[in-house]
Amino acid sequence: MNIVPEPLSGGSRLARDYIDRFERVSGFYGGDYRDQRSWEKRVKWLDSTEENRINRKALVASLRLYNERYNPHKAVHQSLDLLEQDGTLVITGGQQSGLLTGPMLVVYKAMTIIQAAREAEQRLGRPVIPVFWIAGEDHDWDEANHTYMLTANLEVTKIKIDGDEDSRTSVSLTPVAQEQWKEALDTFQNLLQDSEFKPGMMDLLRRSVETSTGLSDAFAKLMGALFGKYGLVLLDSADPQLRSLESSVFEKMIKQNEYLGHSYQLAARDIVGLGYELQADVPVNGANLFYLFENKRLLLFRENGIFTDRRGLVSMTETELLAQLERHPERFSNNVLTRPLMQDSLLPVLGTVLGQGEISYWAITRYAFAEMGLEMPLIIPRLSFTIVEHNSRKYMEKYNLTFQDICVNLESKRQAWLSAQDQFDLDYRFRETKESFNRLYEPLIQDLSRIQPGLLNLGESNKERILAQMDFLLNKTKEALKQQHHASLRQWELIEQSLVPLGRPQERVYNFFYYLNRYGMSLLDDLMSIPYDNSGIHRAIYY
Repeated sequence: MNIVPEPLSGGSRLARDYIDRFERVSGFYGGDYRDQRSWEKRVKWLDSTEENRINRKALVASLRLYNERYNPHKAVHQSLDLLEQDGTLVITGGQQSGLLTGPMLVVYKAMTIIQAAREAEQRLGRPVIPVFWIAGEDHDWDEANHTYMLTANLEVTKIKIDGDEDSRTSVSLTPVAQEQWKEALDTFQNLLQDSEFKPGMMDLLRRSVETSTGLSDAFAKLMGALFGKYGLVLLDSADPQLRSLESSVFEKMIKQNEYLGHSYQLAARDIVGLGYELQADVPVNGANLFYLFENKRLLLFRENGIFTDRRGLVSMTETELLAQLERHPERFSNNVLTRPLMQDSLLPVLGTVLGQGEISYWAITRYAFAEMGLEMPLIIPRLSFTIVEHNSRKYMEKYNLTFQDICVNLESKRQAWLSAQDQFDLDYRFRETKESFNRLYEPLIQDLSRIQPGLLNLGESNKERILAQMDFLLNKTKEALKQQHHASLRQWELIEQSLVPLGRPQERVYNFFYYLNRYGMSLLDDLMSIPYDNSGIHRAIYY
């Protein structure tokens, strides 16, 4: 296994500046995660504000119940025992629950949380535990209900579980029937190539869904199976027991809603003013809270002192909304701008692990933290990898391709290679033939028009048909050339489909279990053994 730094182009400019030129954007964040003084400052603030957060013992009691159901590993119990003690800090991060854990970046985020917690513990000389925040309250079913894998025929295949198109309830509350689980897993199994690891892996996947009523349940079980031994504590933001603990924070968000809204607007104005793009919507009258009504998760807005949704299904004064919170805390949930505040109100968050898009929209929350009497935690970039398997590496060497070639201009490289296989210089010869034909044919048409004017249009039309037939013959010849080099072009296709499927980074598309089927659970151990690097740079793993 060889690890090579390979930067990826694209992404948010604000996030890139956060990672590479922190001084440009320091006003939007709590501190520089590379600076020891920022860590010490954050620890000091957490220690001095212990009483302002949700009671540790009550929080840990809730997390014990949840992890006992989905993540009952001994190392997790040890993490929770530590969390119950004053002074224990947390590195956290999260993701929406996805089918069979979703894209590989979810696994990389969990790895980062664990490794960043270890590094922080060594840096500070005090307990720091890893916590993975499952965003089960999110309601974007179409974003969570699928995953991708590469078939033996080099096809990027989507596996999904269909849901009720009219439902807008949270993913954790969306039911998945056993028949749907069976169909999805049968499809996954049939598309996977046979391997020595396949039976055990499929058994793990099937056991994860046996008693799971929805995506979040199965997601938690699989994340526990992968990372429980590393002490990773799981938290579902839609857990009713957790929600009851959050009531006091929601109350504060409701009472200070207008001021919070102003703080988001101010940050958005400053971000745009520096030439950056906003990564999240910041409506002027947004309440930035969701309310569950008749199984629909409704985003609330403030209209003349009334909390309502866009369709007017609910309409409540602040007093009425607070009364609902007291009676039904499970009906309330955060959006992307209030979730960071909730996270910091629940946990002693030393640092939070984020992808580039998240780093960008967290900047919008900078002033809101202060409005809630909080300080933004340190932000740690997520680990980012591409696994380059043996065949891909072999073909890269064969065609003299770099990783950057594949990510940036693979198609032009492929076309250049194919043109080099053309021994007859087809493009030049066809172009020369067409030019010669034009030189000879054009004077003839002009002469024919002197015999009869109508022959000019007929001649022009005839010329265009002949030129079109030449183009047709050229395209047919090129197709024959491709057929002649079919085996080589399939090797180019393997490189593309393995490393940049659908034109996107591998980690954003493929499912991690596709690779576990090829290499076994030792793959995760190998990845976890890679030295931790918090630089935020993408790395290629030549496996």
